[in-house]
Amino acid sequence: MDRRKFLGSSAGLLAAASVGTGYLGMAGSAIAQARREVRVGGSRVTTVDVHSHTIIPAATDLIGAAIANNNPNLVIDQGRIDVMNRFGIDIEILSINPFWYQLGVDDARRLIDVQNQGLADLCARYPDRLRAMATVALQHPELAAEQLEHGIKNLGFVGVSMGGSVAGEELGSTRFDPFWAAAQEIDVPIWLHPQSVPGLSRLQGNGYLFNVIGNPLDTTIALSHMIFEGVLDRFPRLKIVAAHGGGYLGSYADRSDYGCDRSPADCPKTIQRKPTEYLRDMYFDSLVFTGENLRHLVAQYGADHLMIGSDYPYEWTDRPVDHVLETPGLSDADKIAILGGNAIRLYRLEV
Repeated sequence: MDRRKFLGSSAGLLAAASVGTGYLGMAGSAIAQARREVRVGGSRVTTVDVHSHTIIPAATDLIGAAIANNNPNLVIDQGRIDVMNRFGIDIEILSINPFWYQLGVDDARRLIDVQNQGLADLCARYPDRLRAMATVALQHPELAAEQLEHGIKNLGFVGVSMGGSVAGEELGSTRFDPFWAAAQEIDVPIWLHPQSVPGLSRLQGNGYLFNVIGNPLDTTIALSHMIFEGVLDRFPRLKIVAAHGGGYLGSYADRSDYGCDRSPADCPKTIQRKPTEYLRDMYFDSLVFTGENLRHLVAQYGADHLMIGSDYPYEWTDRPVDHVLETPGLSDADKIAILGGNAIRLYRLEV
């Protein structure tokens, strides 16, 4: 890809990666925020947020793009730590929404090298507060596998992040098998974050529908393709972590168990288990807004498969810890697991 196309297409993708999000204007205070210590049953709990965003300006500068959606809090400084202190978050696991899936091999390699190094530098600057997930050029699966291995083994990353599709190609495609094989072998969590469904014109109009409906729908489609196209049969040890409580699939999955019985002609491929059984091997964040929704996810998948997700710096919640603490019916053990225990175990965090 030549320089002009590189700048033009990627700048548009960067904007799309964070479209319509806005931000909480909490970072950058001149006065340091005292650190809130979270306790359950009288014991101090280490809290971990698995759903928090950033960008690396040196990487976005490569494509000549401004800060996505004019959100300055995506750039991390002491203000981010102050927000974590106020929320009661001890550790954030950082991810970057993909905006590079249309780049050629050379441009993608260059951007990811800069971006991953920038993430590693952030974690080194705040070693007791920040961890990060590798970014990879999934449009080039073999390169993505190399980038994952380098990120985990050399840069200290604790997982890998990706979007719900790759430049219009579904994650169920066998073309991505070299990457899935590497992720299974390296044995790290795979964070799946949606990017809306841009081809669905009905999501236009009043109501912020391209995000409110589009994002959970994108996750639902992505996970469904991974299940029904056999990715999770070919690579049964993948550790999938889905944003926003797994989208609509997390709360309305049972219909998927009945579809192929109703219409066998639309299911030419046979999978080894019921779709809901694959979901019970996955993990989900807690960003489902109400205690009843969180309680439902616990009932469906177990408290040991849920983790805090704030979506910071986007303005969906400023009470990610209290959301868990105030959900009725959760035991102290459930709360401790969701607040941080599960993430510490799954991401193998040293705390």
